Amino acid sequence: MATLELKDIHKSYGKVDVIHGIDLSIDSGDFCVFVGPSGCGKSTLLRMIAGLESITAGEVMIDSEVVNSITAANRGLAMVFQSYALYPHMSVRSNLSFGLENLNMPKAEIANRVDEAARMLQIEDLLKRRPGQLSGGQRQRVAIGRAVVREPKIFLFDEPLSNLDAELRVAMRGEISDLHQRLGNTMVYVTHDQVEAMTMADKIAVLRAGKVEQYGKPLDIYNHPVNRFVAGFIGSPRMNFIEATVSDTNAENITMSTPSGSAIQLDAITFNAGHNQQVSIGVRANHLELVDPDKGEFVMEVSSTEQLGGETYLYGSVGQGSDFTVHLPGQVMIERGERIGVILSKTETQLFDGDSGVSLRV
Repeated sequence: MATLELKDIHKSYGKVDVIHGIDLSIDSGDFCVFVGPSGCGKSTLLRMIAGLESITAGEVMIDSEVVNSITAANRGLAMVFQSYALYPHMSVRSNLSFGLENLNMPKAEIANRVDEAARMLQIEDLLKRRPGQLSGGQRQRVAIGRAVVREPKIFLFDEPLSNLDAELRVAMRGEISDLHQRLGNTMVYVTHDQVEAMTMADKIAVLRAGKVEQYGKPLDIYNHPVNRFVAGFIGSPRMNFIEATVSDTNAENITMSTPSGSAIQLDAITFNAGHNQQVSIGVRANHLELVDPDKGEFVMEVSSTEQLGGETYLYGSVGQGSDFTVHLPGQVMIERGERIGVILSKTETQLFDGDSGVSLRV
């Protein structure tokens, strides 16, 4: 196990800056996930930690030691790639042992490590096969096993599940989480899939355009996003947003008016917003109550529905065309084109500044 610290990390390709001064501290034994949209810099950041990309400025520290000038092979890390990166002409056993052989490790020690990793990952029956004879999930287990046998200080995962089908991704998420529990090593995991981030991480770093927007525990980020970007990215389905203007404030309530003429009130103790301020009201799909159209805080016109048996999703628009999603338990029979009233859960609603997107929660 090891601590990992990033101090004011920058990365530029010529005149193009892609990482803009990232500071991050990952505790020993933590499972940290870098998550963000494509092009946000998460894989580049991981490769700089690994030593596969040079660092333009700043310091990468492992156990308080600056490793900027230390080669990738000597940092005590192991990386699992999206493409598996297995040698097709070698057996599974040879793929697992190859890196250790290059370190001139005794054959008996290599055999012990390979057998232990194969047992842990349940690939003992595959050791004589070649990668071309394996399924995607089996190849991923071998790729993880190749990292395990090195007994690294820190495991690095670069979108390791993106080539797998949906059902296998779910299973492999569980296997990687179980592996973390068994080994206790520090792990850094890159994904664009926020469901992976929420279900696997001890800590999440949400990245956008080469900067960390928020870093913390998954539910802290979900319940208390620092800005509209984080609120919209973390959570499935994405958070609904309604644009509004603060029309009145007093000691108890903030009243906001939407373009469609709806008036919505929130607790003034919870949020800090001024008169005439432009705001975005954010509410998740499962924090809504359906009522008759004339009793709702606003009216939603349903454009489509998804019946999944144990739950129902309603898709439509409110006000002047803002996309809106409602998630309800059970089987709710609402037809396309229906107009329904919607009431927000006041304790779960978020409020953001209309210009900066920063949370207005006190």
